[in-house]
Amino acid sequence: MENRKFKSGFAALVGRPNVGKSTLMNHLIRQKIAITSNKPQTTRNRIQTVYTGEEGQVVFLDTPGIHKAKNKLGDYMVRAAESTLKDVDVVIWLVEPSGYIGAGDRYILEQLSRCKQPVILVVNKIDTVKKETVAQAIGAYRQEMDFAEIVPVSALRSNNTDTLLQCIFKYLPYGEPFYDADTVTDQPQRQIVAEIIREKALRCLEEEIPHGIAVAIDRMEFGKKLVEIDATIICEKDSHKGIVIGKQGAMLKKIGSQARRDIENMLESQINLKLWVKVKKDWRGSDFMLKNFGYNPSEHK
Repeated sequence: MENRKFKSGFAALVGRPNVGKSTLMNHLIRQKIAITSNKPQTTRNRIQTVYTGEEGQVVFLDTPGIHKAKNKLGDYMVRAAESTLKDVDVVIWLVEPSGYIGAGDRYILEQLSRCKQPVILVVNKIDTVKKETVAQAIGAYRQEMDFAEIVPVSALRSNNTDTLLQCIFKYLPYGEPFYDADTVTDQPQRQIVAEIIREKALRCLEEEIPHGIAVAIDRMEFGKKLVEIDATIICEKDSHKGIVIGKQGAMLKKIGSQARRDIENMLESQINLKLWVKVKKDWRGSDFMLKNFGYNPSEHK
């Protein structure tokens, strides 16, 4: 018999790179799963996370930012985002608070205009602009498409995120939960550990490197008191390797110590983290390499 008290369904988070999708998702589920940085294209895979409350369960799919692809990794990321739209009950589109709709958002508008699911427009980063600017943004987008809801939020400060959650539940069907109440993600621990290390590298490194790095977990062993983790940061150029390591290993130490804190919190255990750096030229253009680092190029064809 259908459960008329509990709602359960899937919500996709879409938007241009660096608009705050991962930050919003982390706040909605009240845990840090998706990595965040101020650099675009931080999220490369479709990350599935779960919020369970008294009213029901939302399974969030945090997609890579929809953008015009420049290589196989970029192509994979765009396909992953676009294929997600077909599999959900509601789409949450994040935009910046601006009255001007740029080419990137117009490209997404085009995708969403073909979408049969209800679309909630979320104007993010409202803490960074005046109220009039938020009103202008809402007015500009409202002229372009008939949205199910329009919700202004600040993902970073958790402003209005509870209102957004209530709006999402409006569009979910009644039904039993897909996951146990204590599940927050379907991501394997190794993948989350790799993503945490990549996040710290993105935050610590210079502008030109981050798109060209990946992290491979070589070993993860759970002892009685300690988790042993060996990981390799992969970069595309020899010159990048030197920058990742830093003077007398200082940069690598900085990345390692920042990652260690988050990994220990996530695993609730002390860890011994060892990091190496290797060069694999043009890994982002190779199907074999992409599969190796957890991105399956054939998955979203």
